[in-house]
Amino acid sequence: MTIENVTVNVTSPGRNFVTLKIVTSDGIVGWGDATLNGRELSVASYLDDHLASILIGRDEDRIEDTWQYLYRSPYWRRGPVTMAAIAAVDMALWDIKAKKAGVPLYQLLGGASRDGIRAYCHASGGDYAALKDAITGYVESGFTAVRVQTGVPGLGQIYGVATNKPGAKYDYEPAKRAADGTAATAPTEEVWDTNAYLAHMPGVFESIRADFGTDLRILHDGHHRMSPIEAARFAKDVEPYRLFWLEDCTPGEDQTALRLVRQHSTTPLAIGEVFNTVFDYQTLITERLIDYVRSAVTHTGGITAMKKLLDFAAIYGIKSGIHGPTDISPVGMAAALHLDLAIHNFGIQEYMPHSETTLDVFQTSFTFERGFLHPGDTPGLGVELDEEAASAFEYTKAYLPANRLTDGTVHDW
Repeated sequence: MTIENVTVNVTSPGRNFVTLKIVTSDGIVGWGDATLNGRELSVASYLDDHLASILIGRDEDRIEDTWQYLYRSPYWRRGPVTMAAIAAVDMALWDIKAKKAGVPLYQLLGGASRDGIRAYCHASGGDYAALKDAITGYVESGFTAVRVQTGVPGLGQIYGVATNKPGAKYDYEPAKRAADGTAATAPTEEVWDTNAYLAHMPGVFESIRADFGTDLRILHDGHHRMSPIEAARFAKDVEPYRLFWLEDCTPGEDQTALRLVRQHSTTPLAIGEVFNTVFDYQTLITERLIDYVRSAVTHTGGITAMKKLLDFAAIYGIKSGIHGPTDISPVGMAAALHLDLAIHNFGIQEYMPHSETTLDVFQTSFTFERGFLHPGDTPGLGVELDEEAASAFEYTKAYLPANRLTDGTVHDW
């Protein structure tokens, strides 16, 4: 059998998604996620204009060979656009292979290593009262791990802090459209002050521990905003509150920067949601500078590449913390869950429930119950795209925000 047809679907049921469909000569359909938040059309073009035609006629069972062919042959390697496109092809081929075998994908990855996948949610609020209400709601729904983000006095809207009412479902989508829902023309700009943040956040963690005790797993995302020395100070300051992890405390491009943070603190570190190959992690893993790998399957070359990355991390005692917000489609989320269930060095899985509108377009078999996820036992990835329903939601340009310091300097976020 061979690949007979390859098509790209761009749809926007609540937010923009790019989905690849591969059909074999005997009619088996595989789905892959190629969503790259704020740059969706770049990946869609890469797939449609450069990869679709060269996949026709290839043996769909030769997943490793196809991965190497798509990665090594073009000469221009790596980068989020290339790796998201390769990931979509890889997911679709694994979906096909598992459907042909009549088993859920995790069975082809070695079978289940656990009964369920511990998930963490996103709780946030403009002030501590709102944050406390959000955490309370998630704990009552069964979550045992919560990522907490809050507003900083004197600053306005901050990435990662929802504007929803206290206790309401987390519905923050940072890729902004125009106020009337039409296409955005430019990114919104947020204002940031690291000193204010460093002074404010330890007190937030102190309050959380006082209100929720020591059993709740607390996670926090610094979102690349700190310099290495600022990150070292922050990681040390929050040690008494026993964070499950401090994520993206400083920009990850300079892998050696994490050495400074490690020298000053025992706070566990997670990084990698903007990484896209194993080479972005090489120093971080071999020197044990992190505790959790944060890449998304969608942005790191797919199931084939992510499994190798996590196996490499396992040698050094480093665990998974796969990226899983709503800018990963249900297809990409399912791919993560099958890996989570199969690998030995699983840590935790990020989980933001997709909107009802999204789930009307993507039919899923994965489940969530009392803090734990499971990919389900439907053959393949367990997600199907309703193409007719998807056609009702046209792509609408949306930009992730930009970030500036209080003096106007462009800053990391």
